Amino acid sequence: MTKTTLQPFFSPDNIEQRSFEIIDSEVPEPRPFEGDEWTIARRLIHTTADFDLLNHIVIHPQAIAAGVEAIKNGCTIFTDTEMARSGIPPRRTSPFGCTTQCLLNRSDVVAKAQETGSTRAQAAMDAAAPEIGGSIMAIGNAPTALIRLMQHLEQGGTPPALIVGMPVGFVNAAESKEILLAQSSVPYITIRGRKGGSPLAAATVNALAILASTP
Repeated sequence: MTKTTLQPFFSPDNIEQRSFEIIDSEVPEPRPFEGDEWTIARRLIHTTADFDLLNHIVIHPQAIAAGVEAIKNGCTIFTDTEMARSGIPPRRTSPFGCTTQCLLNRSDVVAKAQETGSTRAQAAMDAAAPEIGGSIMAIGNAPTALIRLMQHLEQGGTPPALIVGMPVGFVNAAESKEILLAQSSVPYITIRGRKGGSPLAAATVNALAILASTP
């Protein structure tokens, strides 16, 4: 029977730092992303232990600057799930005056979804529309939320500062992200194909908040 050798004890901060060191060592330079882009990509790998993400992450040239500036300006961060909202701790964003909201379970959103036969993610996006300007939209689960957001923009709606578009799954997830990539007016960070998820959307926002806190 093979004996498992455990790593020495690390504090929580050291565990994260050691994880980043391992990721850096397993993705030798030249890396597909550098600088602040690597900060984002590395945190996504850290969240999933999935190095294949490096083949699918797409970062708009203005995305990081737009996201960092929005956070510094105290933006609202809208998420499409409570999981994503919970994954963005206030200790990272509240020093800037940011708030993180998920409208999915709000009573008027639930009622509208039932009335119209739409998904709650779509109804939540409609409810957020008047406040989208200058926000960060972190979509990690529902393709219908990202599609509705893109429809909002196509109809002349006020754009957010940044779209973190990472819906996951087999039905319209990849397609919704291709719609996002096809537009050029709003900076975005996305993961092409079926991969994504609320933890990845939250991790992206956390990475941006860390960059905003860096002198």
